[in-house]
Amino acid sequence: MTPEAPIVAPELRAATRGVYIAFIGAGAGVSSWLSRIPQVRDELELTPAALGVLLLMLAIGSLIALPLAGLIVHRLGAGRAVFLLSMVFATGISIAAIGVMVGAPMVAIGLIAAGFGTGTWDVAMNVEAAAVEQRLGRSVMSRFHAAFSVGTVAGALVGAGMNALDVSVTIHLLVVMAVVATAVPWGTRSFLPSTGQEQAGDETAHSPFAAWKEPRTLLIGLFVLTMAFTEGTGNDWLGVAAIDGYGASDTLGGLAYVLFVASMTLGRWFGPGLLDRHGRVLVLRAGAACSLVGLAIVVFGPSLATAMVGTVLWGVGVALGFPVGMSAAADDERHAAGRVSVVATIGYVAFLAGPALVGLIGNHTGVLRALTVTGGMLVVGLLLAGVTRPLVVEQVPDRS
Repeated sequence: MTPEAPIVAPELRAATRGVYIAFIGAGAGVSSWLSRIPQVRDELELTPAALGVLLLMLAIGSLIALPLAGLIVHRLGAGRAVFLLSMVFATGISIAAIGVMVGAPMVAIGLIAAGFGTGTWDVAMNVEAAAVEQRLGRSVMSRFHAAFSVGTVAGALVGAGMNALDVSVTIHLLVVMAVVATAVPWGTRSFLPSTGQEQAGDETAHSPFAAWKEPRTLLIGLFVLTMAFTEGTGNDWLGVAAIDGYGASDTLGGLAYVLFVASMTLGRWFGPGLLDRHGRVLVLRAGAACSLVGLAIVVFGPSLATAMVGTVLWGVGVALGFPVGMSAAADDERHAAGRVSVVATIGYVAFLAGPALVGLIGNHTGVLRALTVTGGMLVVGLLLAGVTRPLVVEQVPDRS
C-alpha cells in the first residue's frame, strides 16, 4: 500500500462509491438471471441436459472475455471498460429475456454476450478497486467483494418476489437490466482518471499479455484458483451435502448455503482491519487453516448442528482469498490490467471445474465425502499465500 492520501479527498470518496455501485450492480445483474432459471426452463420446456447446455453459454462468454480483458482495460481504462461492458452485459441479458418468448437459440446468443460483458466488467472493476485501495492506503478490496455479495442477495430476493407475484421473466429482467445499464455507467463517472489505461510516452507500458510469462502473477493465479475452488464448492454443494449427508430438510439445507454466504460476506466486510494490522500472508494462512477446520467439521462432524458451525468457519476462512488475490495482482498499477486478467482467468477455471469435479467424485462417495477434495486445495492455498506479499513498486521518474 502507498498511503498517498492520508485525508480522503472528495474525488476519492466519489470513486469509492462508484466502485461499490459497479460491484453491487454486477452481483444483482447476474443473480437476477440465476433467480429465474427454473421459470426459463419451464417456459422453454427444456430437458435437464438442454438446460445445462444453455447455461454453459454464459460461462463460454466469460471464458472468451477473460484472457482479452486485460488488453481491453489496458486500452480503454477501467472506467470506460466498465461503462461499455456493463452495457454489453445488460444488452445480452435483455436479448436472453426476450429469447425466453422466442426460443432457446436467442437465449444462448444473449447469454454469450452477457458472459463476455460480465467477464471483462469483472476485471475492470477489480482494477479500479485496487487503484482506489492504493490511494486510500488501507485494505478495502474485500469490502467491494462483500458489496458484490450484497448485490447477489438483493437480486435473488427481487427475483423470488417477482416469481411469487407471477411477473414474467422477460419483464422482470428487462426492468432490472434497465436499472443496471443506468446505475453502473453513472457510477463510472466518478472513477479515478485512466485507471489501467496505457499512458502516452510511458516507457513502462507493455502488452498486458506479457503477464502470462510472470511467475509471481501465475502463482497468484494458482492461489486464487484454490480459493475460488473452495468458495465455489461451498456455494454449490453445501446445501446438498447437508441434505444427503445429514438428512436435513430442504429448508435446513438452504440454511447451510445462507450461513456460508453470510459468513463470507461478514468476513469480507470486517477483514480489512486484520489485513492492515497483520498483513496479507499471515491473515490468508490463518484463513485457509480456519477453512480447513470448518471443512473437517462439516465432513466428519457428528451432527447437522456441528456441520453448521463448520460451515461458518469455512465461509469466514475463505472470505478474503479471492479479493486479496486481486489486490496482489494489481500491486503495480501500471501493469494491473494484464495481471488481474491473468489471475481472474486462472481463478475462474475453478468456478467452472470445481462443481463438476465434486459431482463426479460424489457419484462414488456421496457428496459429503466428496467435499474432502477441497481440503487438498486449501493446503495448496495455504502454502502459496506467501506470493501475495505486497510488491515493492519501482517509481518511474517524472520527466515532465
